[in-house]
Amino acid sequence: ASPLSSIKHAGMPWELGLADAQQALVAAGLRDRVTLRVDGGFATGRHIVTAALLGADEFSFGTAAMIAEGCIMLRACHRDTCTPGIATQRPHLRANFAGTPEGVAAYLLFVAHDVRRRLAALGARSVQEVIGRVDLLRQRTFGNPAVDSVDLAPLLRAPTPADAPRHFVAHDPIQRPRDRLGDELLAEAFRPIWDGDHPTIRRTVANTDRALGAALSGALALEFGARTPPGTATIELDGVAGQSFGAFAGPGVRFVLRGPANDYVGKGLAGATIAIRPDAATVVAPEPPVLAGNTCLYGATGGRLFVAGAVGERFAVRNSGADAVVEAAGDHCCEYMTGGTVVILGTVGTNLGAGMTGGEVLVWDGDASHLAARINRDLVEPVRPDRDARDRARWLVEEHVAITGSARAAALLHAWDDREDDLWQVLPRDEAERRAASAAVRLGVA
Repeated sequence: ASPLSSIKHAGMPWELGLADAQQALVAAGLRDRVTLRVDGGFATGRHIVTAALLGADEFSFGTAAMIAEGCIMLRACHRDTCTPGIATQRPHLRANFAGTPEGVAAYLLFVAHDVRRRLAALGARSVQEVIGRVDLLRQRTFGNPAVDSVDLAPLLRAPTPADAPRHFVAHDPIQRPRDRLGDELLAEAFRPIWDGDHPTIRRTVANTDRALGAALSGALALEFGARTPPGTATIELDGVAGQSFGAFAGPGVRFVLRGPANDYVGKGLAGATIAIRPDAATVVAPEPPVLAGNTCLYGATGGRLFVAGAVGERFAVRNSGADAVVEAAGDHCCEYMTGGTVVILGTVGTNLGAGMTGGEVLVWDGDASHLAARINRDLVEPVRPDRDARDRARWLVEEHVAITGSARAAALLHAWDDREDDLWQVLPRDEAERRAASAAVRLGVA
């Protein structure tokens, strides 16, 4: 969102949307059940008080908080060239980062003092007292007919009915019951892992079991921190996994699922291994079965994911360290990727690698024009992989076959020498150009 095209003349003023939402919720009798949060250029206490008078419960700061930690508004967040080291993955630029949490806290403290001063001027003791008090607002005039002719009366209209709640009122929280299977895995696996054992646990999973494994990995992270636990638990599951299967899973855990999984598999993966393979009832077809939903491996920092089938859209978005092997992928695969290796053994959708600044994508595609039509060559470039990249791909495919038993991947390995030339490596454009220049120097042509 840093280019000017995403800042200027994009969207609508937050005041219009906030006032409209407040009036609609009050009229529907739902205002006390909803928390209204607003943001959009907030920088001072005046913004907070004005938003509260229009009906906001919560307020978000984005750009101003970034400036407080050193942002100089280069508007290059999307280019990986941020000089202050805030929005970049380049080590030499990240070394420039001088921001501190204390700097942001000091700025927000000054904003809070400004809010307190303005509330006192209104005769109020808290922000909650002024939420929805549009009667305390009036339209300013500037003596400019073009500006003064704008009618803001709809924003300042008091919601009806007049006695209805105008802000969020906390009720008993609606919470889903704790995940039984997740608690069972935590109770059964944690102690053996802590003792250095390597247990195998078998269970049946249902699509109502969400974020399975997160509790176990959280407990391990709390106990061992960044250290690798002494043992590893292998958790074998049959059925259909719910959303966020293996989310935030770290070292010490290995999941093997026989059956499909919903969206967000391996979200925030941090060191665990996840394998998904078809169940026995899956019919063998020319195309790989879809075994995982959308947005899998989002924001992963480590670990491995093997899927003996296809995955949905936005696979491995913002992956910064995990390795993966899948047999087909949808659109927007590997967007904004900064690290790790992703191997795709089949077709891939459009917009592959958009915004990618690191890592590598290895795609089997016998038709180079097919792959070229699915990438933005202003951002990424398909190149022939070197021997190291080919070896990495082969090793990952061998691991994929060993853990998933994929017949397609096994056939590919059997014909590896004949099909190796179908392998393409997709790299960020500047990395591809750097490699080409380095190769030219070695050949003595530069």
